Amino acid sequence: MTVSRSEHLPVLLNEAVAALAIKADGIYVDGTFGRGGHARQILTHLSADGQLLGLDKDPAAIAVGQHLALHDPRFSIEQCSFAELATAVQTRGWQGKINGILLDIGVSSPQLDEAERGFSFQKDGPLDMRMNPDVGISAAEWLATAEMEDIAYVIKTYGEEKFGTRIARAIVETRDTSPITTTKQLADLADKASPFREKHKHPATRTFQAIRIYINNELGDLTTGLEQALDVLAVGGRLAVISFHSLEDRIVKRYFREQAKGDDLPSYFPIRADELNPRVKLVGKAIKAGKDELAVNPRARSAVLRIVEKLM
Repeated sequence: MTVSRSEHLPVLLNEAVAALAIKADGIYVDGTFGRGGHARQILTHLSADGQLLGLDKDPAAIAVGQHLALHDPRFSIEQCSFAELATAVQTRGWQGKINGILLDIGVSSPQLDEAERGFSFQKDGPLDMRMNPDVGISAAEWLATAEMEDIAYVIKTYGEEKFGTRIARAIVETRDTSPITTTKQLADLADKASPFREKHKHPATRTFQAIRIYINNELGDLTTGLEQALDVLAVGGRLAVISFHSLEDRIVKRYFREQAKGDDLPSYFPIRADELNPRVKLVGKAIKAGKDELAVNPRARSAVLRIVEKLM
């Protein structure tokens, strides 16, 4: 595979790396390597004794990471989901020794920009949407066989699309006469089935988001990845998560708050908050991109960074 870094601007780069409070000789994990923007910045803060592990599902990301690993012995990469973080860490004997983990959730700019990946309705291409094209079924394959009720549920639940049933019905009616195999076909169907357009948003936006999330089990991976991240962190280690839409951010926010609260005891129990065994402390408030970053990278407008530090 040809190594290509493509044009990718890592979101909240300085804020995310600062959130990790990097120790020069520490051990860190970039659970969503992408094209290595965050990873390279982390490496600038590490001494020769520091270590950084990158994880990613995408073969194109792995190719970039392998190229980086050849030139920097502090870095290694593994092809897997961050939902398999615990196994990757245990294999290296790093359980409970990780000083920081960064998760940058969702689809990357190169994936959106490469028509053949099928993530974007802005460029016509095969309707794939898999983070790892070698695993699982494509979006086209799923849409060809799924029940209308299941398609509607996915679009309404993962895309928060109120016209999900109408779009699902259009998909099923169309596939009976003509297979839906390209991004343009799906985008046109969503457009025609939507009664009106949201300002500055294509009618297919939520549908594409929903199907992509479902095909890649993104929310399930996020839930699992958060749990495993806290398990492998050292005491004092930090977990920083960048999310891009409300479904992701709600999961992260809720999980962090639950872990910061500690034991779930009735409010009338005579016990201090610090005796509830909180696993983490919240570090600051949610961080969003500033005006300068938005001016050069509009895709950062929906990014939210949340940070916790492990207490026990």
